[in-house]
Amino acid sequence: MITIWGRRNSLNVQKVMWTLGELGLDYERRDVAGSFGFPDDYGKINPNGVVPTIADGGLTIWESNACVRYLARTYGKGTLWPDDAAQLAQADQWMDWATTTMNPAFFQIFMNMIRIPAERADAGQIEGGTRNCARLAQRLDDHLAGRSFMAGEHLTIGDIPLGCVFYRYFNLDVDRPHVPNVVAWYERLCSRATYQKHVMIPFGTNADEWLVEEKKGAGIQ
Repeated sequence: MITIWGRRNSLNVQKVMWTLGELGLDYERRDVAGSFGFPDDYGKINPNGVVPTIADGGLTIWESNACVRYLARTYGKGTLWPDDAAQLAQADQWMDWATTTMNPAFFQIFMNMIRIPAERADAGQIEGGTRNCARLAQRLDDHLAGRSFMAGEHLTIGDIPLGCVFYRYFNLDVDRPHVPNVVAWYERLCSRATYQKHVMIPFGTNADEWLVEEKKGAGIQ
């Protein structure tokens, strides 16, 4: 039984939950962070005071991509963790690209449209983030030409972080470029029961609705 600490609507928690679902592993998720706050002793398992954190037996891991890699490497060799070294390198590359390149651009949009009150929103950041996300989505579209998933014809760790971002990106009221290959990839993700359960979670249209939707996720495994 794997324990995961983190609220259901956290993008970083969703990466790990989706991975657990794809691997068919038994787990218990505990509501932590956001409106749920943190247990007094949480710093003992994660000194950074963020989510997610996972525990598997006597091993505790934090940092969402590290959690995904650990689970896939330990329980998903040949599937989420490719046997082929070149394919694994591609998957690993796109995981890091999601974190270092796509996420910062998308963060500007999501924080200003959903996470903070409208009166504090920065229209310039929304505009800049929208422009950068469009440029990056086009780059992703070029990569996906002739591919079903990020590292080839099968879902791997390379799809997990980006898949979590693009659910939100495709469900925000922003201008998006024509990216048919990205849309086809996204539709493949949407057909997966584990993606539907762990990633396709309503997040509302403003800060108040975000909190309402967060509370709705309490206790859902």
